[in-house]
Amino acid sequence: MAFEGLTQKLGAIFNGLKSKGRLRESDVRDAMREVRVALLEADVNFKVVKQFIAGVTEKCVGSDVLDSLSPAQTIIKIVNDELIALMGGENQKLTIASKPPTIIMMVGLQGAGKTTNGAKLAGYAKKKLGKRPLLVACDVYRPAAIKQLQIVGAQLGVPVFEMGQDDPVKIAKAAIAHATKHGNDMVFLDTAGRLHIDEALMDELRAIKAAVKPTEILLTIDAMTGQDAVNAATAFHEALDIDGVVLTKLDGDARGGAALSVKAVTRRPVKFVGLGEKLDAIEPFHPERMASRILGMGDMLSLIEKAQENFSEQKAIELEEKMRKNKMTLNDFRDQMSQLKGMGNIADIASMLPGVNQKALTGATFDDNMFKRTDAIMSSMTHYERENPDVLNSRRKRRIAAGSGTRVEDINRLLKQFEQMQMMAKQMTGGKMKKGKRGMLPFM
Repeated sequence: MAFEGLTQKLGAIFNGLKSKGRLRESDVRDAMREVRVALLEADVNFKVVKQFIAGVTEKCVGSDVLDSLSPAQTIIKIVNDELIALMGGENQKLTIASKPPTIIMMVGLQGAGKTTNGAKLAGYAKKKLGKRPLLVACDVYRPAAIKQLQIVGAQLGVPVFEMGQDDPVKIAKAAIAHATKHGNDMVFLDTAGRLHIDEALMDELRAIKAAVKPTEILLTIDAMTGQDAVNAATAFHEALDIDGVVLTKLDGDARGGAALSVKAVTRRPVKFVGLGEKLDAIEPFHPERMASRILGMGDMLSLIEKAQENFSEQKAIELEEKMRKNKMTLNDFRDQMSQLKGMGNIADIASMLPGVNQKALTGATFDDNMFKRTDAIMSSMTHYERENPDVLNSRRKRRIAAGSGTRVEDINRLLKQFEQMQMMAKQMTGGKMKKGKRGMLPFM
């Protein structure tokens, strides 16, 4: 996940401040020099770093801070607040036109993920906003660009408008007319990109903008490219006056500097972030949540939202009741494991928990083979055995192993995991299960 290195370095700096108890101005300035280096190493724009450090230092050396009962904690709060402000303060939503269709013009360099993330946004608009989006193929130059858009559109259940290799301006205008006629209230224009910025590209984008007057122009930039992403954002903004940014590949091994720099440089917010290859792996960008993750304080709101999306409310209520009565079965265990898998990468989930060592979980993921093996084992059991796992003696286990193509050791391992889940559930219930936490696994 992006910011992993920055989080560790900032954690070490702030732990050093906490260990000193009372702080002098020199302690603060020394710490801010270390923070400055950490931000520069994370590929944050040097002008942004200079302004950020100056602002934080000015607030931190005030007498109220140094004379407070917990100066280190106060300094961390100041840094947190300044990070939030640096990234835009609060989530900036998509602008919806008062008279449909809302026209979103996607722009960016080739390879930044513009086509895929434009489709992801259309899927987001359909699922979360209740819209009827239309994807429009205005990239007539890149080989297979139209086909790619059609494939992802089909996977998301979003129609795609295309006119082959025709003039992109004509395609955009015809698409708007088509959307109006067919009741599509959001239109996403997938425009052409280049490997580098050139005047021909900008002229074409300006022409499309003038022809259809988009509600918003969203720039897609690749977080993996660091300062090059910020430079691209500056050039596109100067040419087109963009309205916001979609930052992609933030789940990769990016240093994260672009997320911290782009708002300060362009004065335009990051509105969405791409966090994986799946077509639902796009999220609104929340500066306060990202600042919390950067400082190692987790992001419980995002974790709860992700759990609510993947966990059935009715099944959660039923499971809670079973947990209270200590009547969980292997069928319940299988359901919970399946829903947990839907939440995605282990490291991404762990990064939302306060104090978790992300480095130790780098590259960790749910083992598809483990889930297949679990399914095979349980499918080889009778309904009675799944509901009453205590009856699984040696003879039954041998039969199940033969039927599932596994070993008795695999069955014993599964039963051990189930017992551990039962124990944790028993510890967590005891009449103290809190409302509002339904849908979460008992071991989360």
